[in-house]
Amino acid sequence: MNLMSRIQGVFFSPQPTFKDLFERPVWKDVLIIVFILFGIFSYLIAPAANKDGLSTMKDNVKLQERMGKERFDQMIANMENVTPAQRAIRSFLISPATLLIGILFSSLILLVFGRLVSTEGRYKQVLSAVVHANLIDKLLGNGIRLILILMRKSVFQTSTSLALLAPKLPITSPTYIILGQFDFFQIWMFGVLGYGLSAIFKIPVKKALFISYGFWLLKAVLYVAMQLFFTRMMG
Repeated sequence: MNLMSRIQGVFFSPQPTFKDLFERPVWKDVLIIVFILFGIFSYLIAPAANKDGLSTMKDNVKLQERMGKERFDQMIANMENVTPAQRAIRSFLISPATLLIGILFSSLILLVFGRLVSTEGRYKQVLSAVVHANLIDKLLGNGIRLILILMRKSVFQTSTSLALLAPKLPITSPTYIILGQFDFFQIWMFGVLGYGLSAIFKIPVKKALFISYGFWLLKAVLYVAMQLFFTRMMG
């Protein structure tokens, strides 16, 4: 199965596509595409994200008291004077590197989960499935998010999750953070990933979906906990 067939298959015929990937777990070409897409997305939303961050930081009296005025003012100055080179480095190096770490670690955890119910499967196969499933979120999901962000010129309150149902909630509220984890493209991605895990571990699709969504739930809980901790620390 060639590259274009695999990309189309992830969206329209995931079961046979992931069965093919089980037999021939290629992933490098799609990973490069995912990196490029994520870098472009990060680069294009950077001005809006920086503007949102500045508006939040400037009004944070508690953070200023905690950091001290000199350090706080320096942080604000750094945010106000991001150079094109810094923007490019963050978008095309730091962001993809962070994504890579997440993909590698996620593949390892999913392999461990799979090992609890099966003796089949190898890390390379799980990695291939995770990389291809990410096309749903990084290609289609980020494409729609990018359009929304550029239209609104803001990252805050721009979501493809259940948070859309509560547009008036503060983005730092626990309810908004929790609703934000129910992202439509993430849910789709982990559903598709279930077909890959089913082929890799040679288990029924229902059991594979339980593993896939179980990992999604664990990831969501950890993210919510971190966000709530960060929000409390920021005052």
